Amino acid sequence: MVDDFKTTEAWRVFRIQAELIDGIEVLRGLGEAVTIFGSARSKVGSRYYKDAQSVARKLSKKGIAVITGGGPGIMEAANKGCYKKGGRSVGLNISLPFEQSPNHYQDISISFRYFFVRKLMFAKHADSIVIFPGGFGTMDELFEALTLVQTEKIKPFPIILYGSKYWQGLLDWCKNTVLAEGCLSQSDLDLIQVVDTPKEAVDIIVDFISKKKDVGDKKCNLK
Repeated sequence: MVDDFKTTEAWRVFRIQAELIDGIEVLRGLGEAVTIFGSARSKVGSRYYKDAQSVARKLSKKGIAVITGGGPGIMEAANKGCYKKGGRSVGLNISLPFEQSPNHYQDISISFRYFFVRKLMFAKHADSIVIFPGGFGTMDELFEALTLVQTEKIKPFPIILYGSKYWQGLLDWCKNTVLAEGCLSQSDLDLIQVVDTPKEAVDIIVDFISKKKDVGDKKCNLK
């Protein structure tokens, strides 16, 4: 009877609830944090791998935590750059049939079964999001963040695209097709900032966090 219950929709609700509680409790009190997204397929030593590592290292030295998906590629680079440098290195891992295995540079590691619970944790604790080149998963995370800010479900924060050459085609399409068709407003596109160096990314983030502190803004992004 118990085994039968574990296959029901009701049991799935309990598993979802458990993931939510675990994520919220483990990350409680994390402080200032930046979520870094990007491809799991980026090679060690590639330009974007090195730049993700540099961004994370600079943030960590300022005591800012770095949150990633906890896997290889850009995620590993960011966790490696942050690890043992001052700010905590966080990996929100996901069970996948390929590519995803936890990297070894995490102070805090949480495993998730459900993408939507994991994405909630990314948004809830981020003071900014930096998106390096990536595929479907990275695009999903980018547009999730943009939609949440656009619809005022979370407080606005910097959404930074790293690598103008990589992202220019997407930005041109958004402007010349999506905006031209009236499916976006200019203010929606203004949510995106594009950078090409670690310093540019870090300067935007540090300035934003400083202004939040000045006005006494609370940590939680959710409205």
